[in-house]
Amino acid sequence: MSLDGAEFPCTVRDRVTNLLCYEPVGEVMGMDGRPRTATEVRARKGGPPLVMVTAYDAPSARTVDAAGADIILVGDSVAMVVLGYDDTLEVTIDDMARHVAAVHRAKPGALIVGDLPWLSYHGSHDRTLDNVARLVRAGAGAVKLEGGAKRLDTVRAILDAEVPVMGHLGLTPQSLHALGGFKVQGQELNAAKILVDDARALVDAGVFALVLECVPDAVARTITDEVSVPTIGIGAGRHVDGQVLVWHDLLGFSGADRPQPRFVRQYAQLEKVATTALGRFCADVRAGTYPSSKETYHLADRVLAAFAAETDTSVSSV
Repeated sequence: MSLDGAEFPCTVRDRVTNLLCYEPVGEVMGMDGRPRTATEVRARKGGPPLVMVTAYDAPSARTVDAAGADIILVGDSVAMVVLGYDDTLEVTIDDMARHVAAVHRAKPGALIVGDLPWLSYHGSHDRTLDNVARLVRAGAGAVKLEGGAKRLDTVRAILDAEVPVMGHLGLTPQSLHALGGFKVQGQELNAAKILVDDARALVDAGVFALVLECVPDAVARTITDEVSVPTIGIGAGRHVDGQVLVWHDLLGFSGADRPQPRFVRQYAQLEKVATTALGRFCADVRAGTYPSSKETYHLADRVLAAFAAETDTSVSSV
């Protein structure tokens, strides 16, 4: 390792245990090679692929950050994977601010992006900015919103308040009723052209990055080649500037009854692991083997004897 310009690649362990590890990916990067701000994320266009993972509380934020992700998205997907709703429409700005704050308290090095939930940016600019302020004050370094050309004025208003904006095109879950459900978008010529036009318009308006969700790979590749900001795909193929997955999906914590989209790759099955561990705890309690003596606080022998005499009881410290 060196700080004099020598290039030594960082392992995940290096990133976690040694903040002085140097992995050059551009002069504006943090010292461990990860972006810290929206400006730094934008500078990664055409560089090493960006990694974004959702997190919704301090424990999940710690795991995502320790793994070396560049961006933590506090997504409105919290509605489905944490709060138990069937879609994202039930989540409120109060919910989002609470979860952004929980992630922020983990003090991650990655950029925190807070999702603006449904109807939090669809009215007046004053109301929109009030909601943006809620997320920024909770700890977000940027906000994300869904939609294309119809959101340009909103994007500009947020940028005028000096808050970076990440765009989101393709399958926009907040529009699921208008889209007819969770379906791949841009499969027909006109729809694909609209996505490209919307991407250009959002970038012209000033977004620092674009999420492309559930779009054909050729459309995602065209957008990636056309725009000057990073594209982050989820179900958009390989030819983008980065990828994002939901924490619960990639770790196998989504429930057996919830079908997984084609693009989800599970790297673990933690729900099964957790269920097995909890089952062992239940069994130990019922068998009387938990807690053991080593897992118990004991009185000193002299105090125990005095206590027994004082209370006229017979107790042992085992």
